[in-house]
Amino acid sequence: MVWFLPLILIGGVYFQLLGYLVFLMMVFFLILSYFKGRFWCSFLCPRGAFLDLVLSRISLKRKIPLFFHRPKVRWAIFFIFMGFFIFQFVVSAKNLFSLAFVFVRMCLITTLFSIILGIPIHHRAWCAICPMGTLQTKVKTLNKNKS
Repeated sequence: MVWFLPLILIGGVYFQLLGYLVFLMMVFFLILSYFKGRFWCSFLCPRGAFLDLVLSRISLKRKIPLFFHRPKVRWAIFFIFMGFFIFQFVVSAKNLFSLAFVFVRMCLITTLFSIILGIPIHHRAWCAICPMGTLQTKVKTLNKNKS
């Protein structure tokens, strides 16, 4: 799945409708997380594959700070990113292309954050605070509590 990341990051800049693939991917992994938890993160995430294959070669591979794993930190990051995401939807031009580009832009921003965290800390540092990983964990928890 590593090929999917450059497709969105590069292709999405020139063909914004590719952003809807990000939306479909998000829906898919949220449904999958109900049954398999963060299976997507561990085995299918294109960014995770990029981090493992490319960034791991230049990362300092230090221990991920413990506070990254704290629920309050993870949920704060989730709400900050979701707030930014919603803000972009509200201010976009409300056409198919600008709405799709919101997904491309968020993919670009989160990839940039993953690189910024990945080099000086650990190549998978972003994964500890990823908003979608946080949401997947919550969805799986809801499924466990239902049983």
